[in-house]
Amino acid sequence: MRRIFAISALSVAVACAAGWGYLNSKTPTRDGSLSLANLQAPVNVRYDEVGVPHIQAANEADLYRALGFVHAQDRLFQMEMLRRLARGELAEILGEKLVPTDTLFRTLRLDQQARQRAAEFDAESPAGKALTAYLDGVNQCLAQCATPLEFDLLGIPKREFSVEDTFASAGYLAFSFANALRAEPTLSFIKDELGADYLAMFDLAWQPDGVIERPLAQADWQSLGALARLSSQAISDFGLPQFEGSNAWAVAGSRTQSGKPLLASDPHIRFAVPSVWYEAHLQSPEHELYGHFQALMPVPLLGHNREFGWGVTMFQNDDMDLFAEKLNPDNPNQVWSRGQWVELKTETALIKVKDAEPVQLTLRTSPNGPIINDALGKTAPATPVSLWWPILTEKNPILDGFYALGRADNLDKARAAVENIEAPGLNIMYANAKGDIGWWAAAKLPIRSAPGNPTFILDGSLDDTIPTAFHPFSANPQEENPPRGYILSANHQPKPASGIEIPGYYNMPERALRLNHRLSTPGMRWNTQNSQALQLDGGTAYGPRSLAKVLPDLRRIAGEDDAQQALVTQLERWDGDYQLDSRAASLFSVWSYNVAKAAMHDELGDDLFDSLLLVRSFDSALPRLLGDAQAPWWDNRNSEARESRSEILASAWQQTLHDFAALDDNGAWGASHTLTHLHPLGSQGGLLGKLFNVGPFAAPGGHETPNNLANRLSPAPWTVNYGPSTRRLIDFAAPEKSLGINPVGQSGVLLDTHYDDQAEAYIQGQYRPQRLAEDDIAAHTQGTLVLNPQ
Repeated sequence: MRRIFAISALSVAVACAAGWGYLNSKTPTRDGSLSLANLQAPVNVRYDEVGVPHIQAANEADLYRALGFVHAQDRLFQMEMLRRLARGELAEILGEKLVPTDTLFRTLRLDQQARQRAAEFDAESPAGKALTAYLDGVNQCLAQCATPLEFDLLGIPKREFSVEDTFASAGYLAFSFANALRAEPTLSFIKDELGADYLAMFDLAWQPDGVIERPLAQADWQSLGALARLSSQAISDFGLPQFEGSNAWAVAGSRTQSGKPLLASDPHIRFAVPSVWYEAHLQSPEHELYGHFQALMPVPLLGHNREFGWGVTMFQNDDMDLFAEKLNPDNPNQVWSRGQWVELKTETALIKVKDAEPVQLTLRTSPNGPIINDALGKTAPATPVSLWWPILTEKNPILDGFYALGRADNLDKARAAVENIEAPGLNIMYANAKGDIGWWAAAKLPIRSAPGNPTFILDGSLDDTIPTAFHPFSANPQEENPPRGYILSANHQPKPASGIEIPGYYNMPERALRLNHRLSTPGMRWNTQNSQALQLDGGTAYGPRSLAKVLPDLRRIAGEDDAQQALVTQLERWDGDYQLDSRAASLFSVWSYNVAKAAMHDELGDDLFDSLLLVRSFDSALPRLLGDAQAPWWDNRNSEARESRSEILASAWQQTLHDFAALDDNGAWGASHTLTHLHPLGSQGGLLGKLFNVGPFAAPGGHETPNNLANRLSPAPWTVNYGPSTRRLIDFAAPEKSLGINPVGQSGVLLDTHYDDQAEAYIQGQYRPQRLAEDDIAAHTQGTLVLNPQ
């Protein structure tokens, strides 16, 4: 028995050692030397204590080739997943359950768009040369670096990355910003099926012109609800980034402690492992930039150096229009367009499926755009709904724009660079050491000549339905060096000086108002310390403002019950701050969901109600509903009686008492509001979740607070979906002492030192240096990788 036990123990030890050796072989090389083809001179890559590469090259081609190589060492699986998602190729490695997602992205035509843009690609332009060198570096790593663990587990074949993959990924970026597929089916259902009285709570312009002559059939609405849900799931279930919001501000030297501009930026993006941003410091004789890069992109979307810097927020303009097509009753492959019946263009696509037969799709296109509800396959509604989206038709030189922005050391250069960033819509917040601050809304804004509100599904049979012209960039919202001494962007609706209307899915104003109130404080001199407090602010006036409309009702409903009255008192005294120990924050979150469900689920059903909770205009609509006792939403359609607001509030309060009592730690916010960073494999749960995911962490903040660690409105417990993807602070009096943080870590390689080494610091609100100074980099170098010409 002793011999058997010894042999068994030895076998286990050998297996563990072999497993450890296998996993350790996957970690990136950050010290020593390697050879790369096509280099003109050696490149030094010094890694600091958090794994950020500081790349020194003799020329720009070598710089971008080295960037591609080191980026791929840390993020090769992220690159693979991103291109497969964008091009509709996930089922090939993940199986049949991914066919609906692949079908959606094939229907969106991002793959076709990528092929077209690649065919037009100018490889000799400065940005083209950068992309070509970068992809060469990525592919050299693909060939010689350790195969990622995920490739082994899923059986992913190695396949070179191409210009098409970069453009497809840029298309996914635009899709992740677009809210139309998730909002317009729901809002159109409310308008056409429920009526203007129900729509009024959303404070949307009621424009009967352009409305479909006959409402869609009930089956059509149910299918479009499924489309809205599929669109949401496609960018939430696979550990890939989805852009949701953001904060950014630039403060002029007249209002800072140092006398130089200060730039703050924290883009709000869905959390994932690895995180969306890859940080790298690029240095060549012609160029220096500390950048935050996305997978397969050689130019950073966030960047700074000693002279200037910029941040981004979502513009949230509506650049998608949906059209219900009028079918020929005698020919289901024809739609009415410009006074005649026109044949739908039809093509086929093939989705490869792991361990199953390929799936053939039929993709249809009207004169207005692709038939988007074909993504639902056999359950697609009878009425075709087409999508107009300029990302599919316009050239969108986004690479050229960000390449130039990385060299824009004055306002004129920055403005000219931003004009090339057309989709997705972004607010670019800029500051430089010369003393300038500026903001430009980057988007190609359509001139819509068709009648109707683009918030809804429109009538595709009308003439001139799709936009054919765009406003000039000079008409976009923008400011440069305003007298008040600061500029703020927090996804609120902008007011362009040109006076043009810009339909969009803007966030409610509370976050912007709170930030503006602090930034406008008389006598305040801003620095990186008090700016940290502002970025980490976990409060909002939204909760108290919403509660104020119904607190007397809740007092009455609580009656003689002392425990219930004590809970109402907590709500009454709550200042709207989502601290970890706040019970009122949890109570409000439970109650607001129960009120919304009690009032609205009976009209919408499961899919449309779930989609409504993701529509940004819902946030502003809920307080209006609470303040309107006559709103038709209060009546429960499933009962014969006509319910009042008081009755629905009482029902929701009783459910709230039950749900709140079940919360952990006596209802403390941090016990039920947690952040787990999901890996694409870890999102499946079980052992893979424990292995690949990072977390959970008790999370302060909440939905639409400056520290926007947001959860969707839902029953408890609440999972943080998105939030600050980094927090950057740059004082141009000392840009070499700029601050930042990564929510997880630089590396996407399991068991690597930098896989999750910043996660604890992030959730605790800590910052770390973004090193620019030579002596600082040298003092904190943990390894030096020399890339030599082959």
